[in-house]
Amino acid sequence: MTKSTGGVDEVWKDFHEAVNMTASQIDKWLDTEESRSVGQKSSDGAESVGHHSGRKIVTILGKKKADLSHGDLEWMRKVVGYVKRHGAQRPDGDIEHSNWRYSLMNWGHDPLKE
Repeated sequence: MTKSTGGVDEVWKDFHEAVNMTASQIDKWLDTEESRSVGQKSSDGAESVGHHSGRKIVTILGKKKADLSHGDLEWMRKVVGYVKRHGAQRPDGDIEHSNWRYSLMNWGHDPLKE
């Protein structure tokens, strides 16, 4: 038996609190060099995990709660966890042009919008 990971309503609420960018904002961001410059990559030239996540988030944002798949819900939980963990590691100083902010934005969260 696995631990409870929250029902659909809870995951939906947590996801929409963590993701504070719109699908169009994320889509536009993912086209930037800054977006592609950050994150873990499996090899040179590969897409980063966060950039891939951003594309998945755009797809999920286009769905109704009733249309979410099990995989969507799992990804939504992953996004919430990432935003919480990475968000807690805020660096000192100006974050506007920081890799930390860029990484969070790949996951649909712009810390400057808080």
